[in-house]
Amino acid sequence: MQTITKKELIDRIAEKSSHKRVVVKRIIQSFLDEIVDELGNGNRLEFRDFGVFESKLRAARSAQNPKTLERVNVPSKRTVKFKVGRLMKLKLAQSAESKAG
Repeated sequence: MQTITKKELIDRIAEKSSHKRVVVKRIIQSFLDEIVDELGNGNRLEFRDFGVFESKLRAARSAQNPKTLERVNVPSKRTVKFKVGRLMKLKLAQSAESKAG
């Protein structure tokens, strides 16, 4: 598995779209900033066929340190849940089939 960075995505999109790299970078960063802002406001973002980002509150709980077996309290925290959309599901299934077969 390979890790693709934001810089690599920006370069690819700039190449395909014939827009300047700096313009693509500004657009992508604005897009990501908007996603973070909306999730921070507790909103749900739905991108048809791609997926849904949702901000969820994880309840406080009691856990155990595996080394010391000491009980620790874990405070509640906000986290992000992503549900895969239809087209991505299909693409991932095709990818898994081609690697298995």
